[in-house]
Amino acid sequence: MIRSHLAAFSSGEARRALEGLPRAGDYEVEIRPLRYRWAPHLAARCEFEERRIVLQVPIPFRPFKEPVVFAARRKRGQGLRFAWASETVLFRGRRDVLRFLYCHEWMHWYLREVLGRRSAAETACDRFALRNFRRRAVSTEDADAAIKRPRSKAHASG
Repeated sequence: MIRSHLAAFSSGEARRALEGLPRAGDYEVEIRPLRYRWAPHLAARCEFEERRIVLQVPIPFRPFKEPVVFAARRKRGQGLRFAWASETVLFRGRRDVLRFLYCHEWMHWYLREVLGRRSAAETACDRFALRNFRRRAVSTEDADAAIKRPRSKAHASG
């Protein structure tokens, strides 16, 4: 069930915006307003105990850019240092925001509820959302592809 709590965006509009994306089992999807102080941004959560995905749409809405980190590679040396790979995404409308957030939170759901893994894989969830939120149809095969890390090419010794 998809339910919108936005005055200018009905549950039917939300349902149409999320068409083509995989369902999160029996989880309810709630669309809520996100009131911000300075600039619109992304906010969502997967509430496993309540069996609910909450997507928050910035109100008032205006197009905005958000950096999305989709990969991290450990740097050499002592300590935990990483080189982050990111892409800045332009969110032109509510549909873009809803689809991106849903893909991201659905991936958390998929990792925990379907694969039985820890769901705190932020870069994998962002990678899945980044690759798929503008696609017409998305499947679990796309999720499996986002989980797999690309193998680095072995250096030939010689």
